Amino acid sequence: MQPKRMKHRKWHRVRSLNRTIATSGIHTVYGTHSLKAMEAHYLTDRQIESALKDMRRVLGKKGKAWLRIFPHLSRTKKPAEVRMGSGKGDVDHYATMVRVGKILFEAEATDPALAKLALRRAAFKLPIATKIIQHSDEK
Repeated sequence: MQPKRMKHRKWHRVRSLNRTIATSGIHTVYGTHSLKAMEAHYLTDRQIESALKDMRRVLGKKGKAWLRIFPHLSRTKKPAEVRMGSGKGDVDHYATMVRVGKILFEAEATDPALAKLALRRAAFKLPIATKIIQHSDEK
């Protein structure tokens, strides 16, 4: 999972993850249940893809899963045992910044318990504390 096109391959790294509460992407839009981040952290493309794949496996044809975040930040890394200097390393993976309160995934299923199970399985794949919320509980 990576962006199709970027203005620059390598960006300056953000000084620190802004630990403020998210102001956008905090409400359920598509599904009946959603997974909300309770900690600020960077999530890699592999973590996001693994969680989404597990959700879709649980839901099958009885439900639908939506992804509300995308890894748009490129992360660079120098090869092992290379001397310091001689420029920035190659792009290693992509990541996204997640703030507290951001909706990560949404799910809808014929059975509400199935949607909750899918989100719980996705939460196990992520390195942050999350919370499952229902669409009616948000207000």
